[in-house]
Amino acid sequence: MSLLKPTVALKCVTDITPELLQQLDIDALLLDVDNTLAPPTSHIPYDGVQEWIDTIRNSGVNIVICSNNYQKRVKPFSDSVGLDCVAMSLKPFPFGFNRAKRKLKEKPKSVLVVGDQIYTDILGANLAGMKSVLLEPQSEEHGFSIFLRRKMEVNIRKKLKEEQSCR
Repeated sequence: MSLLKPTVALKCVTDITPELLQQLDIDALLLDVDNTLAPPTSHIPYDGVQEWIDTIRNSGVNIVICSNNYQKRVKPFSDSVGLDCVAMSLKPFPFGFNRAKRKLKEKPKSVLVVGDQIYTDILGANLAGMKSVLLEPQSEEHGFSIFLRRKMEVNIRKKLKEEQSCR
């Protein structure tokens, strides 16, 4: 399970604090969009996300959006929240993560990938040598591929919760 295990599991993106990032020795974030920053297909972030982005950036941490979605979906959203982006990241393959890392001029160990899917965000972060935060999905998504991925995640998420309750 190590390639599928996040560094940290949290409820939502706004639970990530500058203090946590400092503890993890993080200088940059790669953020997924759908179900992480905003509902799928929405150009409006979840409540509190814009303020959270501002707080994180003001703490000196760089941020880039890294999404598997198309440029026509990702770019308008990233512009609306004032962030750079890498669209069509091909997660879990490291290509998009590496493009974003080069934009940020950071070493992999100082980058934290944040997303809601184990088989794209977390697996990809681990393959790229980056730390990761797994979030709980914030909105319901439809479609066969997301249904399959969520089904495959059930036991892993259950095991992660059991591990956290033992601490």
